[in-house]
Amino acid sequence: MNNDLLLFVREGLKRGLKKTELKQALRDANWPTEDIESALGYYADIDFPIPVPKRKPYLSAREAFYYLVMFLTLYIFTFSLGSILFQFVNQWLPDVLGNPYYTDTTTQIIRSATAALITTFPIFLFMNRLLERGIAKDPEKRSSKIRKWLTYLTLFVAAGILIGDFITLLNGLLGGELTLRFILKATIVFLIAGSIFGYYLWNLRQDEKETK
Repeated sequence: MNNDLLLFVREGLKRGLKKTELKQALRDANWPTEDIESALGYYADIDFPIPVPKRKPYLSAREAFYYLVMFLTLYIFTFSLGSILFQFVNQWLPDVLGNPYYTDTTTQIIRSATAALITTFPIFLFMNRLLERGIAKDPEKRSSKIRKWLTYLTLFVAAGILIGDFITLLNGLLGGELTLRFILKATIVFLIAGSIFGYYLWNLRQDEKETK
C-alpha cells in the first residue's frame, strides 16, 4: 500500500474529516478506487481522538500449509476425474485403429485415477472444512494474501483450460474433424474447469462482500 496515501488518510482523519470527504478528494486526484478503499479500510470506524488502525489479517505457516494441501488435492482430484471420464468415453467409442493393448492401458489408467480420487477427495473436504471453521472464527482471514493468491492461480489455470478447450473445439469445427468422441471429451473438460472457475469466482465475490 502506498505510504503517502496512508499518511494522507491518517492526517485527514486526525483533523476530523469524514471518510466520504477523503474518498472524494482522492478521486479528484485520480487515485484508483481500489487503492482508496484499501487505505480508508486500513483504519477502523471508531470514535477516538486519533485514527485507530485495523488489525491486519495474519495467516500462520500451518494455515498456509493447509491451503497448499487443499489446492494440491483439488488439482489431483480434478485431473483424476477427467482421466476416468475420458477412459469411459474411450471404452464407449473405441478407436479401432488405436493401440492393440488399449484395453489393458485403459484399465490401468482407471485404477490409478480411482485410487487418486479416493485418496485426495476426503483430504480436500477435510482441509476445506478446517479452513472454513478458521474463517468463521476470524473473518479477517478472508483477506489473507496466500488464500487470494492460490484462488486467483486456480482461476487462471481454469480460465486457461477453458480457453484452450474452446480453441480446440472451434479448430475441429472449422477443420471438419469433429467426432462424437472429441465433442464428449471437450464437454468433460469444459464442465470440470467451468465448475471450478465458477465456484472460486463466486467465492472471491463473497469475500469482497464480507470485507466491505
